[in-house]
Amino acid sequence: MAATSQFASLGLPLRHRGKVRELYDVTVDGRPRILMVATDNISAFDHVLETLIPDKGAILTQLSLWWFNQLDDIVDNHVVSTAVPKVVAGRATIVELLDMIDVECVARGYLTGSGWVEYQQSSTVCGVPLPAGLRDGDKLPEPIFTPAIKAPMGEHDENVDFATIMRIHGEEVATTLRDLTLALYSRAAGIAAGRGIILADTKFEFGRRPDDTIVLADEVLTPDSSRFWDASLWAPGEALPSFDKQYVRDWLAHDSGWDRASDTPPPALPADVVAVTRGRYLEAYERLTGSGFTSA
Repeated sequence: MAATSQFASLGLPLRHRGKVRELYDVTVDGRPRILMVATDNISAFDHVLETLIPDKGAILTQLSLWWFNQLDDIVDNHVVSTAVPKVVAGRATIVELLDMIDVECVARGYLTGSGWVEYQQSSTVCGVPLPAGLRDGDKLPEPIFTPAIKAPMGEHDENVDFATIMRIHGEEVATTLRDLTLALYSRAAGIAAGRGIILADTKFEFGRRPDDTIVLADEVLTPDSSRFWDASLWAPGEALPSFDKQYVRDWLAHDSGWDRASDTPPPALPADVVAVTRGRYLEAYERLTGSGFTSA
């Protein structure tokens, strides 16, 4: 995807454009930093859709900031400042320039998604053996670390076992990533449970400072990076509504008429799908933080 920007008026060098975030080079107090901007883009089935979800970027940014505050006694994070240009106020942060570690650090407390698919074939998830007889949506005996190797945009990340991460990054780094991921998941799952929400699984990303300190980076515990379920509706083996873009995926897969196997890009989302999706992101924010969301 070409590195073109939704926020060209910033007049800053665009370092990288991802599916949802744009990263700009900035200098703060004489030090190189990154302005990380969350757009209102939404992706599904490895496509960035043409339709925006209003306020999505601001919801993701503000929810991440809230979670960083809940977790900062476990590990440092990359946030430097929220003093950002007005055009991106509420949806951007200034963060450290880190050497990112190329691992999607996934923690699963419940069996679902790609983990459920693998389990049905091998009774394992990323090489971790699990008990027989589990259903889609069942709680696992204990949370597990199921890493993935990040793929280029438009391709699927590759689930791998812990031994693969050790071969790539060494035992010390791999162990640190695993231990931090599970500690963060445990803290977050407990907080979410107190709000009537199940944190089924989530992913974290980490980077290194110049002194090799490992730091929590990117976004954390948002509906884009996590699977949140309403605890009152949890029913393993049945449909499990989530506070994320699953509604978009379901519409594309079942109601849009789009053929995923074709070269045709996904169609635009209808207004009702946009409204429901925005509402789910908003509900996740407000239930988790206990605060109303204010658009910038």
